[in-house]
Amino acid sequence: MKKDFAILGIESTCDETSAALLVDGKKLVSNVIYSQIEEHKKYHGVVPELASRAHAAKIATVIDEALAGRDIDCVAFARGPGLPGGLMVGRVAAQTLANFKKVPILGVNHLEGHLFACEFEDGEVKNPLTFPLVALIVSGGHTELWHVKNYGQYKVLGRTRDDAAGEAFDKVAKLLGLAYPGGPQVSAQALQGRRDAVDFPRPLLPGTWDFSFSGIKTAVSYYLRDHQHISVPDVCASFEQAVCETLVKKTMLAAEKYKVKHIAVGGGVAANSLLRQMMVDEGQKRGIAVHFVPRKMSSDNAAMIALAAYKQLQHAGPGAFEKKWNININPNLQVKNWGK
Repeated sequence: MKKDFAILGIESTCDETSAALLVDGKKLVSNVIYSQIEEHKKYHGVVPELASRAHAAKIATVIDEALAGRDIDCVAFARGPGLPGGLMVGRVAAQTLANFKKVPILGVNHLEGHLFACEFEDGEVKNPLTFPLVALIVSGGHTELWHVKNYGQYKVLGRTRDDAAGEAFDKVAKLLGLAYPGGPQVSAQALQGRRDAVDFPRPLLPGTWDFSFSGIKTAVSYYLRDHQHISVPDVCASFEQAVCETLVKKTMLAAEKYKVKHIAVGGGVAANSLLRQMMVDEGQKRGIAVHFVPRKMSSDNAAMIALAAYKQLQHAGPGAFEKKWNININPNLQVKNWGK
């Protein structure tokens, strides 16, 4: 790739409309994000039809602001996993821009973006991942554990069987009458509560690397049903403790099983302070370095999509622009090894 190679990334998988410009795979020139929280707040969750309409209404403005008249060499967009309507809006916008600018287009996996976002620091790519590693991708829609041998070389160890961790936070917040999005609200309340006040289950699912957070959410629901007087901070603190213990223990067990000395944690729930502290503390006990995505890059954003595209183009080598990249959207897209 030539010097000053510029990729325009587009993210529209859920409820953030984002566009970002990344130069030489290192310098983040722009990362514009339009959040739809206000549109979905009264429903305590993302309404797919409203999300796709908001993407369609905002994406041109977001792209224009991110570009600010600059030339680009490639357009990348998140082709999945995500909500079908939002993915379609992103693809159409990417195709339109690529045709207008006469540049290649590349569809990338949104979840890979969450992993690569761990390399950002202060608007630049400064912290290259150290392989092999175990990756925990934990967000509102996904909770996955991977063994990563190198860029584009993955083995998916486990996924959530029901609610993702972030989804469980949102549902518990709704049960408690807290505002949406629920994760920050639960964590704020938890700071005033006792983490051992309620003994919620830790669904470790022995014999598998999978996750399941529906049971913890149900346990909270039953506790609220059976207790007339409750302490919201105590419930939040106990719930958060149970979720974070589960995530940390399974991730550490995977790191030890696969004999890796590095863990990377990406996704919106990676911003959780308790998860960060527990993961780092447990890593230090075991001699494992834990690498977190910067908080401001943990939510859905286009910078991580642009970086994922840059990594794939590097991997493809000299024939990168002769290759016919797959740009079909896939709401259930799973991570797979590059070249397959």
